[in-house]
Amino acid sequence: MSAEKAPVPDSGNGGLLASSAGAASSAGGSHAVRVRLDIAYDGGPFNGWAVQPGLRTVQGCLEEALALILRRQVRVVVAGRTDAGVHARGQVVHADLTAHEWENLPRRSDAEPEAVLARRLRGALSRVLGEATGAIEVRRAVVPPVGFDARFSALWRRYSYRIADRPEHWDPTLRGITLWHKAALDVGRMNGAAAQLLGLQDFLAFCKPREGSTTVRVLQDFSFERTPEGVVVAHVRADAFCHNMVRALVGSALRVGEGLERPEWLHERMLARVRDAKTKLAPAHPLVLEEVGYPETAEDLAARAEQTRALRDPA
Repeated sequence: MSAEKAPVPDSGNGGLLASSAGAASSAGGSHAVRVRLDIAYDGGPFNGWAVQPGLRTVQGCLEEALALILRRQVRVVVAGRTDAGVHARGQVVHADLTAHEWENLPRRSDAEPEAVLARRLRGALSRVLGEATGAIEVRRAVVPPVGFDARFSALWRRYSYRIADRPEHWDPTLRGITLWHKAALDVGRMNGAAAQLLGLQDFLAFCKPREGSTTVRVLQDFSFERTPEGVVVAHVRADAFCHNMVRALVGSALRVGEGLERPEWLHERMLARVRDAKTKLAPAHPLVLEEVGYPETAEDLAARAEQTRALRDPA
C-alpha cells in the first residue's frame, strides 16, 4: 500500500503533515535513528520557540520543514525554549527518524545522510518561512552517541545580552540585538551583585514558575564586561534556566548598575523568594542563546539525561 500524500501545513502555526501509512513510531524504538540538529535563528519574526496555534514559532516552522521532507509528523526536542524575540546562535534539537527514512535520504550512493538532511532542511525552511527566509539556519545534522537527549543530556546553557548605555554607542544597524539603555551603568557594581547569586540557588524571585517544575538551578556564570567598543555584554550560564530567568536577572542587575539599588539587593531578593513590581524583565531582543554544553561520551550522556529527569524538568 502506498503512503498517503498529506497536505502542506499552514506556515508557522505548528500544524503538521499527517503520518504516512505504515511509518514506524519515532519514540526511540530499536529502528529509530536519533538526529542532532544544531541551529541558529533570528527570534524577531517568531512568537518564541514553542508551537502555538495560529502563530509563527521556531519549533512550528522547523517541524513543518521536516514534515515536508519526510511526509509525516516529526516532533523535535529542544535544549532550551526561548521567549518571543530571543535569538540563538547555538541552539540544539533532536528528532527521531526511522531507519528507512534515514537510509533513503541520499539520492546518490556517495552522499552522506547528514549533509543531505541539512541541505534539504534549508530548502524546506525557505518554503515554510517565505518572506522570513534565512531567519532559521541549520548549521549541521549529525547522529549523536547513543543516549543523547538534546534537553536532558545538556550540562549547561550559555546566554549573552548586549547593552549600549551611551548614546555614542547606539548603532542603528545593531539595534535589533542591543538594548539602548539611557542611564550609564557601573559594571563593577553589577558584577559585585551578580557574583552573590552563583551556585545552587532557588531563583523563584527571578523566574516565572511552571507548574510541576522546580525553580532551583545552578548558576555557573553571571558577569558583565565592557568591550573595547564600549558596549556592556552580560554572560549568563547555568545548568538550566527557569522561564524568564535570564531577562529577570539582567533586568535586576541594571537597577544596581544605575545606582537605583545596592549590590546586595539581588542576593536579598533571591533569599526572600519574592516576585513583585520590582521584578523587571529586560527586553527580549538583545538576548542570545550562544551555546549548549554536553558530556563527551555516550555513557556520560545517558547518565546525565537520567540524572536530570530525576531531579527536575529543565527549561
